[in-house]
Amino acid sequence: MNIKRTHRGGELNLKHLDSEVGLCGWVDRWRDHGGVVFIDLRDRSGIVQVVFDPTTKLIPDASSLRQEFVIAVKGKIRKRPEGMTNANLPTGDIEVIVHELEVLNRAQQLPFSLHDDSPSAGEVDEQLRLTYRYLELRKPHLQNNLRLRHEFLKSAREFYFENGFWEIETPILYKTTPEGARDYLVPSRVHPGMFYALPQSPQTLKQLCMISGFDRYVQIARCFRDEDLRADRQPEFTQVDVEMSFISEEDVYEVHEGLMKKVFKDVLNKELKTPFERIRYSDAMDFYGSDKPDLRNSLRLVNLTQEGKKSSFQVYKTALEQGAILKGLCFEEKEPLSRSELDALPKKVAPFGARGITWIRIKSPGDWQSPQAKFFDEALKKEIEAKLPYTQGAMLLLICANSTITNNALSALRLDYGERFGYTDKTSDRLAWVTDFPLFEYNEEDKRFYAAHHPFTRPHPDDLDTFMTQEDFKSTASVRACAYDLVWNGFEIGGGSLRIYDPNVQAKMFQKLGISEEEAQRKFGFFLRALQFGTPPHGGIALGVDRIAMLLAGCNAIRDVIAFPKTQKASCLMSEAPSVADPKQLEELFIRTVPPPQKKD
Repeated sequence: MNIKRTHRGGELNLKHLDSEVGLCGWVDRWRDHGGVVFIDLRDRSGIVQVVFDPTTKLIPDASSLRQEFVIAVKGKIRKRPEGMTNANLPTGDIEVIVHELEVLNRAQQLPFSLHDDSPSAGEVDEQLRLTYRYLELRKPHLQNNLRLRHEFLKSAREFYFENGFWEIETPILYKTTPEGARDYLVPSRVHPGMFYALPQSPQTLKQLCMISGFDRYVQIARCFRDEDLRADRQPEFTQVDVEMSFISEEDVYEVHEGLMKKVFKDVLNKELKTPFERIRYSDAMDFYGSDKPDLRNSLRLVNLTQEGKKSSFQVYKTALEQGAILKGLCFEEKEPLSRSELDALPKKVAPFGARGITWIRIKSPGDWQSPQAKFFDEALKKEIEAKLPYTQGAMLLLICANSTITNNALSALRLDYGERFGYTDKTSDRLAWVTDFPLFEYNEEDKRFYAAHHPFTRPHPDDLDTFMTQEDFKSTASVRACAYDLVWNGFEIGGGSLRIYDPNVQAKMFQKLGISEEEAQRKFGFFLRALQFGTPPHGGIALGVDRIAMLLAGCNAIRDVIAFPKTQKASCLMSEAPSVADPKQLEELFIRTVPPPQKKD
C-alpha cells in the first residue's frame, strides 16, 4: 500500500477545501458520465464522492472498478459545481479530484445488494444475510448501530470510573451453579470427567469482590445461558455488571439514574429527566399487567373482580369462585373496531391461555352493546363505569382467568391498542424503577418455591421476621425482596438487588428453596465460607448492553446491534458453529458422544 490515509472520507467538509487528502475504502457506487468517472467511496465514517477527470491517465483503471473493490486514492478537495450538491450526504458539498489510484483488492459478485434502496433489498433471506454477516455489516445503518453501542460503553466506562468504581475481570471458566437457565459446560482435559461452566452472570464472584473490600466494582461481562432464544435473547450476551458496598437501594437508583442521564447526553444528545418514576411490582401488575410496563402508553387496566361477582354471567361466577380475577381494558374507540375484528379477539388472546374475551361497546353511560350486556343490570353498569376512564364512545375488553393469563393477555392488548389509537407517545422516553418484587415464585409442577431473582437476594426488611420465622405457604409467598428492575419504554434493561450478607439469613434461604446443607456446601461451599469472614452489606445491578444498544439505535431486535449474532437455534451460519469435534479432541477429553434420541411419530 503506497498511498497513506490522511482522513476518513465521511469526515470531510468545506473546511477542507483545497486540501490534499489520502483516502481508503470500498467502492459503494460507480458511475461513468461520458468519460468522467464518479465513485462513492465508503468507509465507516460515511461516503464521499471522488472524481476521475478525463484529463488524467487514470480513466482506464477507474473504469475497471466495481462495487466493493477496496481502493486508496490521493486527491484534492474542491467544492461541488453549482446544482450538483447532495443534501442527503454530510459530505455533499465537496468532492475529491483524484490524481493517484491504488487498487488494494478486488471483490467477487456479491450474494446480495448492500443498498437498502435496491429492488431486492427487502427480499434477502435472513439465513443468507447471516451467512455473509461480514458483508451485511458494511451497511451504514448496522455500522451506525455498532457505533452507538461503542459510544454507550465508552460513556458508561467514563461514568463508573469518575464515580469511584474499579473495573475487575472475573473468570470465564467457573463452577456450575443453578441460576435458572442451563449452563454451557466445558470439559476439563486435566481433570477427567469434570467440567467448568461458562458463567450465566458473575453473581457470586462480584459478591466476593465486596467481601474482598473492593467497595465499588464494575465489569463489562460476557455471560452465557443455554436457553431458548427470542428477539431480545442470545445464548451469549454482554452486561454491565455492578456491585457496591455499604449502600441502600436508593444509592443504586441514584448512581444509575446518573449513568443513564450521561449516556442519553453523550450518545443521543438528549436531556433525560431524573429521578425516574418508582412503581411497586404489585402496582405494575395491577395497572399494566406487566412488570416491565411501557409508560409512554397512558392506558391502564381496571380490576373488576368484585363487580364481576355481582354479574349474572355464569362463566364469570364459576371462574371467580375458583380464584380467577376479572380485569378490563377500556379505551376510546377513535376508530370503531369492525365486527370481524371483534370476532377475532378470542384468537388474539388464545396464545396467552385465555379461553375467551368479552367486548362491550359503551355508546354513552348505561348504553352498552355486547352479547353479554344482558348479564349486567343498570346499577352494576353504573358501578363499573365509575371505574372506567371513558364512558362515551368507549370499548371495554374483559378477561376472566387466573392472574397470569389475564395480565399477560390484557398487557398485550394494551400495547396493541395503545399504539394503534395514539395512546403511546413515541416521541418520549420513559424510564422507571420497578421495586418490591416477590422473593419467591411457586412452581405448580413440582410444588416448590424458587428464587424469583436468585438465591442471594435479601428479603425486604419489613418482611424479614416473616421470612425467618414463618413456614406456611401464604407467609412464604408474601415475602418481598429488596429487588428492582430498570425499565425503559417497555423493556427491562437492568435488574438487581441488595444481597444477603448474614450467614443465618442465607442458610434460611437455602432451606426455603429445598436445598439441603449438603447440597448447599457442594454447590456454594466456597461462597458460604466467605460469608463467615466479615461480609459488608452490599448490592448491585446488571444492565443489558444489547438491549440498551437496541433502544439507543431504535431497533426491534438485539441482533441488529450485535456484530455476529446467533440464530434462534443458537447456531452461527457464518462460521457453521457449533460443529463436530475431532475424535482425537474427544479422546483427550475422555468424552464419547451418543446419538440423539429418535423422535416419536
